[in-house]
Amino acid sequence: MKKLLLLGAGYGNMRILLRVLNNLPADVEVTLVDRTSFHSLKTEFYALASGTVPDSDVRVALPTHERLKVIEGEIAGIEVKEKCVLLTDGKQLQYDQLVIGLGCEDNYHDVPGAEEFTHSIQTIGKSRETYKTLLNLNGGATVGIVGAGLSGIELASELRESRSDLNIKLFDRGPRILRDFPERLSNYIQSWFEKNDVDVIANSNITKVDENFLYNHEDQIEVDAVVWTAGIQPTKVVRELEVEKDNSHRIVLNQYHQIPGFEDVYVVGDIASLPHAPSAQLAEGQGEQIVTVLKHVWNSESLPETMPEIKLKGFMGSLGKKQGFAYLADRTVTGRIARLLKSGVLWMYKWHNG
Repeated sequence: MKKLLLLGAGYGNMRILLRVLNNLPADVEVTLVDRTSFHSLKTEFYALASGTVPDSDVRVALPTHERLKVIEGEIAGIEVKEKCVLLTDGKQLQYDQLVIGLGCEDNYHDVPGAEEFTHSIQTIGKSRETYKTLLNLNGGATVGIVGAGLSGIELASELRESRSDLNIKLFDRGPRILRDFPERLSNYIQSWFEKNDVDVIANSNITKVDENFLYNHEDQIEVDAVVWTAGIQPTKVVRELEVEKDNSHRIVLNQYHQIPGFEDVYVVGDIASLPHAPSAQLAEGQGEQIVTVLKHVWNSESLPETMPEIKLKGFMGSLGKKQGFAYLADRTVTGRIARLLKSGVLWMYKWHNG
């Protein structure tokens, strides 16, 4: 039997599973390794941490198949020359084809104290812990959110909706919210924060974090809890993999999403070096193309001369449960309609994934 091994139950590998299991060749078996026995909706972890949705709302059951084996475990190392994956419990898994979709973790940018004294929404487990911390804060406590990208914006707005008694400070490194997108979008989000008493601190530079203080430039700011949403980096296992990477430690690939020199290894999701910013949408597009390549390989067919460009539709974000924003086909959409669009996309995703 040919062995297809998938590492990580993220958006990319979920798309691969759903496509290959529908028409799995008789001589192929699939193994998926993840730290949990379910697929987590990482794009919704901000709501879990804020306490506005239950844990069950960000979990999706994995598909089932007689030739799919799911292993709960942590990856200790990947030996691409030996075609072997090592687990922390000592197990070794051999493969014929490997898809690495291990995702990212927080990037603290060497800021002293950031890793020790901040909370995270990068995994479902860390999001649960962040929720517990925020839930137990007294009224009037101050929460600092470092990083005003999509995750920081959604966390700040959702936390405001669940805890009107907290002081929320959102630290943005740029001169305005989402500075790389139309000013109308930035102004709408900024206006929402002003109306809902979220303090956005522009042009910030967090230089140090202590247990109860943030240091922005030379200013010392007292805080009761800090959540870090200021960038990501590939997981340690991926960073240690001895293959070519870009300046952000993401793995350089050929057009078939394979590691050059190790064409039996594919990479999907946030750890892939691509011309687009990491997103669930991009990972799913990669997953579709990887399935196409795998089918050619399994059938001993020549690969296509070129692969089509992955076209992204844009992005959507929420401001609480009633308002939102979207940037679709170079057009800005704000308000209730944008929030309904995001809710609809999430519902459709869950429906298509069973």
